[in-house]
Amino acid sequence: MTTLTRDTPQQSTWLPMTIIGTLFFVFGFVTWLNGALVPFLQIVCDLSGTEALLISSSFYIAYVVMALPMSYVLNRTGYRNAMSLGLGLIALGCVLFAPAAETRQFSLFIVAQFIVGSGLTILQTASNPYLVKIGSPESAAARISIMGLLNKGAGWAAPQIFAVLVMGQFAGITQQSVAALSEAERALQIQSLADSLVYPYLGMAVALVILAVALRYSGLPEIDLHEEDTALASQHTEHSSVLQFPHLVLGVMTLFCYVGVEVIAGDTIGLAGSELGVDGALSLTSFTMCFMVLGYLLGLVLIPRLISQQSMLMISAGLGIVLALVIPLLDAQSTQLSAVLWGWLGIRELPDPIACIALLGLANAIVWPAVWPLALAGLGHFTARGSALLIMGIAGGAVLPLLFGVCADYFGIQEAYLMTVPCYAFILFYAVKGHRIRHW
Repeated sequence: MTTLTRDTPQQSTWLPMTIIGTLFFVFGFVTWLNGALVPFLQIVCDLSGTEALLISSSFYIAYVVMALPMSYVLNRTGYRNAMSLGLGLIALGCVLFAPAAETRQFSLFIVAQFIVGSGLTILQTASNPYLVKIGSPESAAARISIMGLLNKGAGWAAPQIFAVLVMGQFAGITQQSVAALSEAERALQIQSLADSLVYPYLGMAVALVILAVALRYSGLPEIDLHEEDTALASQHTEHSSVLQFPHLVLGVMTLFCYVGVEVIAGDTIGLAGSELGVDGALSLTSFTMCFMVLGYLLGLVLIPRLISQQSMLMISAGLGIVLALVIPLLDAQSTQLSAVLWGWLGIRELPDPIACIALLGLANAIVWPAVWPLALAGLGHFTARGSALLIMGIAGGAVLPLLFGVCADYFGIQEAYLMTVPCYAFILFYAVKGHRIRHW
């Protein structure tokens, strides 16, 4: 078996970069497909807002439940085999969408989403450290940024492809338009909608299996972290527990808040659009993803040349607070905001509240890459365990969208975005002070 070490020539990284780039595209496509899937299944399974967001919750909770088991699998199988296994699990989850759609059993959709999330868990666990180790440490940040752009680019493409392949003749359908039909017409249209889900997901499963087999026999070199782990273990530290680093623990809480509001921005814009009667509501996640890509590009250009990570994090959190506060106040009949920002480019205009939800993507983009280096600073040989704790922060994507759904059911979809204000406030606290705290 070929092993990749620090002495591997730089020119040999093109194959790993190409393969890992493909995987990051898969991450983004499968993850942000939820933005279209949530409002779609709300119609098909006749769900409340809270129930519909269980689709996202079951997906993200897999990261927490399966993280430790998947790390054990990774140690047993190696990185390349683990990545292939992850693709296989995602394919299995996609296959389960067929019987779930035919029977319209919401519980089957939940199981399928959990399996897809489990596959992504092992893919993320294997590919992220691999990405760092396939080249020089000095260029690792550039590699991660490139992968982030691929990930969010796939997030833009996913709802667009979903709209074409799954919606087809149902383009423009909303929960309101379905509710206006007679009982017989409604039942017929809902079943037709459900049936349209089968072949695209089976096709995706076949593509993932082919990719898994190709990856298994691709010659992707293994990486050996044992030498580095031994070196880190020999470092002296005055700390006896990873929990004795306040800036790390607060960083985990910050990522919990961040992933939650990121998922809310990406997965609820379709729900909001459907409730407000916006045409093509199921593809609105693409707007949020476009602004996330813009945020990544701004980060690449501005950090650290013109602005520090901490300052960019402060600006992002402040923008999130402002947007979340104004969403309930805006007129859903007005499109002035989008007309000023992008309407002159010929891009379709959106109601002002929906435009602000899309702009949350810009506020969210830089949080993940800014928090990680701040949270891991000075951990020494606790770095690996600190990284594992930070990954657990992904649980925010399972918990906070459900809370949003409850708020939306009780107070209204626009008013529900106020629950994200404390989350952005905590991110702001971490940017201003939390990352500097070294003692409890």
